[in-house]
Amino acid sequence: MGAGWVAGVTRARALRTRCLPVEGIGEVAASPTLDDALRYLAATPYRRDVSPGATPAEAQRAVSATLLWHLRVLAGWQPATGAEAIRALAAGFEISNTEHHSRALVAGPREPGTQRPRLLPYRLGALAIAWTRLARTRTPSELRTALASSAWGDPGGDSPAAVATGMRVSAAVRLTTAAPDAARWAAARLALLFAREVFVVGRRMPAVSVRRAARLLGPRAVGAGTYADFRQALPATARWLLHDVDEAADLWRAEARWWDAVDRDGRELLRRSPCGPQPVVGAVALLSADAWRIRGALELAARGGGPGNWPVEVLGAPG
Repeated sequence: MGAGWVAGVTRARALRTRCLPVEGIGEVAASPTLDDALRYLAATPYRRDVSPGATPAEAQRAVSATLLWHLRVLAGWQPATGAEAIRALAAGFEISNTEHHSRALVAGPREPGTQRPRLLPYRLGALAIAWTRLARTRTPSELRTALASSAWGDPGGDSPAAVATGMRVSAAVRLTTAAPDAARWAAARLALLFAREVFVVGRRMPAVSVRRAARLLGPRAVGAGTYADFRQALPATARWLLHDVDEAADLWRAEARWWDAVDRDGRELLRRSPCGPQPVVGAVALLSADAWRIRGALELAARGGGPGNWPVEVLGAPG
């Protein structure tokens, strides 16, 4: 590996110190008020964006913004292939921006005197895929056209639901190529998304998204008529996430399992290779899982916190 990888991996390993220990996340979750939790975070690596007085949603978004900042810094130290892997791993931020933009386009301009809050988009910098072009669109059909002509591809519809689902399917497929070490996460996450959309919400995906999903999940799975048949038809790369989730209504259980797997695999990737893309992907995994747990801990603090009031899946069980 070249000097670019040496610098990139060194930075990736250093960013591991930005994660809170389990005890720290427990302190956040046990805080009696959200402001107490935010004051605690103000003395941690999350101090960049958090501040007392925020709403729960604002506080959780601030945690996500700190994660994005770390990923932007990390990408700046990588050779081209490493930066592309991080861009693919961070695609959720552009999806979030586009979801909010899509909803705003459908809602239309604000009536005089109304106070619909305006959510500022995440600042993506070099991690943007097509956001600059997407942000300039002014109608749902323009947004769909812009997506179709970008790396995201046609979502198959211009409704907010079609846009959000189409982008998530596209992101999962692209991740398997840009970061092969994350392929297992991508397939399992896509299986969870597909199952929720089809068997819980009862909303059939646009045909183009179904075809893309079939590349990771297989044609038998995406064509299944029941959740049981879907789960049975999944490839091993995705089936592990749902192996004991017998009913679609219990899919919520798979969320924490997925994050625990990302955390565990990320630690192994950091240990496995002294240089190359694996430690970089591992660092992104650890930072992302840490931010997810902190967002959950903030939700618990907003509900009153207190010892023993948080479930173990929020704190996780790092290996």
